Amino acid sequence: MIPFKEALGERIILADGAMGTAIYTRGTFIDKCYDAINLSNADIILDIHKSYLAVGSQLIETNTFGANPLKLNKFNLGDKMEDINRQGVAIAREAAGDDAWVAGAMGPTGISMEPYGELSLETVCRSFLSQAAVLHDAGVDCFYLETFQDLAELEQAVCAVRRVSDRPVVAHMSIQADGRSVFGVELPEIVKRLTERQVDALGINCVVGPKDALEFVEILSGLTDLPVSVMPNAGIPQMVDGRTFYMTTPEYFGVYAKRFIDAGATLIGGCCGTMPEHIQRMAGAFAMKTTRSSHKINLQPSSVMDKNLPKPVPMEEKSGLACRIYNNEPAVLVEMVSPRGRIAEKQIAGARMLKEAGIDAINIPDGPRASARMNALALSVLLEHRGIETVLHYTCRDRNLLGIQSDLIGAAALGIKNVLAITGDPPMMGDYPQATPVFDIDAIGLTNVLAGLNRGFDIGQKLIGEPTGFLIGVGVDPNAVNLQKERDRFKWKVDAGAEYAITQPVFDVDSLSRFVESLGDVTLPLIAGIWPLVSLRNAEFMRNEVPGVTVPDSIFKQMARFDTREDQLKVGIDIAKQMVEKVISWTAGIQVSAPFGRYTLALEVAEAVLASR
Repeated sequence: MIPFKEALGERIILADGAMGTAIYTRGTFIDKCYDAINLSNADIILDIHKSYLAVGSQLIETNTFGANPLKLNKFNLGDKMEDINRQGVAIAREAAGDDAWVAGAMGPTGISMEPYGELSLETVCRSFLSQAAVLHDAGVDCFYLETFQDLAELEQAVCAVRRVSDRPVVAHMSIQADGRSVFGVELPEIVKRLTERQVDALGINCVVGPKDALEFVEILSGLTDLPVSVMPNAGIPQMVDGRTFYMTTPEYFGVYAKRFIDAGATLIGGCCGTMPEHIQRMAGAFAMKTTRSSHKINLQPSSVMDKNLPKPVPMEEKSGLACRIYNNEPAVLVEMVSPRGRIAEKQIAGARMLKEAGIDAINIPDGPRASARMNALALSVLLEHRGIETVLHYTCRDRNLLGIQSDLIGAAALGIKNVLAITGDPPMMGDYPQATPVFDIDAIGLTNVLAGLNRGFDIGQKLIGEPTGFLIGVGVDPNAVNLQKERDRFKWKVDAGAEYAITQPVFDVDSLSRFVESLGDVTLPLIAGIWPLVSLRNAEFMRNEVPGVTVPDSIFKQMARFDTREDQLKVGIDIAKQMVEKVISWTAGIQVSAPFGRYTLALEVAEAVLASR
């Protein structure tokens, strides 16, 4: 590779996409220091770099965005600053070899500086100076200063780099949709002040998507002769399939990459939400200069362990359900939906009847299909206080990290022993599509939180005293459209601390069997979801309106032979019983749904298992 300074402004350079998003999708808990992963699990960072290089990136940024001393001090890692930055460069250099440039990524301190906050300009400058010196000494080709919202702070970062290095500096500001910084500074002033600091290139990154970014590139190109850089987000984050996603598609990014070039940008990449697929599409805008190849990323979640923590509760002592699973005895659960109002007498009476019949636990969904119902924790407590064991579904949709922690610690204090970690259906699917989702984490992150509480520490890794004793369950969809993704996510859940899994309703036993076989060595006790279809219309609803459920044509044909709902119900019960017979010998048990609160139907389906005890 020619020196980056020679290429800058003379050619179009394709950078990489988001580092933080890529780390998060691999199951790493959102509250961790992502820069420290350079030391704890370098292979994750190496694979991310390689994934971008494989699709055409000519420049990759080191995983050091937050590795300045002031930001690292929040994680008590200030003394690791040099090691984190030096290792970040080493990992990127290993990935890039002689085929790509390595940019030293530097981001803001995360602390307000004078006159808006407590930090002095001198303190900020010293922090950036120490990081820049390490990055220079470790051998970066240039510096990428990015996601700065305070122009004064960015100026301090530029000055710090200039004091220790003569390598190119690319300075990015984060601009709001109105064309100003958070503090109201407009683009002409930003260009003027950064030019006076003698940056080698300037631009914008983060906050906005491609459309607004293009408008800013057009303005910047008319204000400066310096190379212009643009690294937009993948649009505004939205909820898709229960997780936070950036909605801008890779194809859309490819279209705008061409427009960025036409508008005068010479450095192009992506910020939050952009993944290798986005960069690959952008690479198509300059395909004549780029060679691309396929690349598979092996994702690994992070884990937190501390040998000095209190001894966890043994699995067999956690609950009656845990004991059954531990002893390889088939468990029988029945799903019970909370009432719409505050009266739960029907559910309480049904749960008593189910317990007397031998059901091991009542499985209580948490706002299924994004509906507004009695809190699942409330119904669980009502039943637990009556001696009826429950499995509490807990979703990430409605709570931030603090609320999640508080809820779970409170649930443990109230006697909840079994928790099923669920990402949750997005509000757009339910009763109130205008509701604001949270999704700070997904089911993988939630499993990590539960496992931490079971070991005696909270989200911030502070000791909580006696550990919780939750039996940690997770969901799995053997009929997922993207089976590889589902297998990967299942593995991450296992690695995060899951102890058993419950499947989506199974109507095709062969597909479940194939899915289990495809997991290989990734094993976990599996409870099969069984749904008694009550009518042909019910089958159509399950097939077309319930995510993660596949109803084969063969079942439709069986039910369509009968005209009355009574006959169709009998067929539905028979099908469910056949499913139970086929799976009970090689699974950890069954979870039977009770359509429309008809608990006797669930008992009828489970009677063969209960009778064998």
